[in-house]
Amino acid sequence: QVQLVESGGGLVQPGGSLRLSCAASGSILSIKTMGWYRQAPGKQRELVAADTSGGGTNYADSVKGRFTISRDFAKNTVDLQMNSLKPEDTAVYYCNVEVRTYGSIKYLSRWGQGTQVTVSS
Repeated sequence: QVQLVESGGGLVQPGGSLRLSCAASGSILSIKTMGWYRQAPGKQRELVAADTSGGGTNYADSVKGRFTISRDFAKNTVDLQMNSLKPEDTAVYYCNVEVRTYGSIKYLSRWGQGTQVTVSS
């Protein structure tokens, strides 16, 4: 009922930049939160940045000042601008939304398929 399409991952040198994009589509009535998580090999999935309607944005301490999340409420898209990338930012990045669909009374969490970000020289 809800599809998330991610784009923008790739290989970048340390200090470089990448921009990730995620578009949500389907029978969407309302989206409460749009955000990005990441999972590095052997580690748990962690929140990178999120934007919550009426609640502002929050970032992982490790990306503050380097990453910026931006959301387009009309288009149901969320971007993550990543600057000053470090090797430790290497991970699969996942888009996540808390969405309410038509006919539903609850907000449910939905995940994108993930996009690989590799920071290496």
